[in-house]
Amino acid sequence: MDPSRTDPIALAEARLRWLERRQQVLARNIAHADTPGFVPSDVLPFAKHLARAGGGVGLAATSPRHIRPEPSAVAARPERRVAEAAPNGNAVSLEEQAIRVAETDTAHALALSLRRRFMDMFRTALGRPG
Repeated sequence: MDPSRTDPIALAEARLRWLERRQQVLARNIAHADTPGFVPSDVLPFAKHLARAGGGVGLAATSPRHIRPEPSAVAARPERRVAEAAPNGNAVSLEEQAIRVAETDTAHALALSLRRRFMDMFRTALGRPG
């Protein structure tokens, strides 16, 4: 059994790859803060990314009396629209980008910590030093 392919570790690794891509997009947005007409972008939220990849977990009905959710009833986080643009058409808000970078950094630290802890548990179970 390969411990790096278990669900929690694979999920943490997928999250790390997504966070890396998001940091690249945010860095590009910040680099173009003075480019006329530049519109910032962001990656698809991780939950939607997982759903597209088939990694989403649906609700399980363990009883015939359970209410089944409508597929359209799951609310997605609305995408933010650009509130205002500079006179040259640039719509990058450095404050908003800095907040997103900080959120991404925090999420990266959490995902990396979770992956390390799961790997440490596997090493302990196998009797190997960490």
